[in-house]
Amino acid sequence: MQDDDIDGRLHGPQPDPGTQESMLLRLIHLVLIAIMLSIAQTIVGVATIVQFVIMVLNRRQPNERLADFGTDLGIWIAKATRYQTGASEVKPWPWTDLD
Repeated sequence: MQDDDIDGRLHGPQPDPGTQESMLLRLIHLVLIAIMLSIAQTIVGVATIVQFVIMVLNRRQPNERLADFGTDLGIWIAKATRYQTGASEVKPWPWTDLD
């Protein structure tokens, strides 16, 4: 995947500045996303171990589907973090399409 593709997936179109959500609703989203980020961190750990075992058994060749999944998960984590820190108003999946 090209860096331009990843950049587009990370930053994507921002919502209209006139449509801001309430701070209470944003807080609820922040808490839910924090929980989802914790789960994602566990998934990354499991995927890392599985990919390492695959590479040991497969002469250093990674599983491409698992590697692509890692890229997709990393982009989701980046989008979630950008929303959490106020760098973006775009909420990650499940509020928007999964890239």
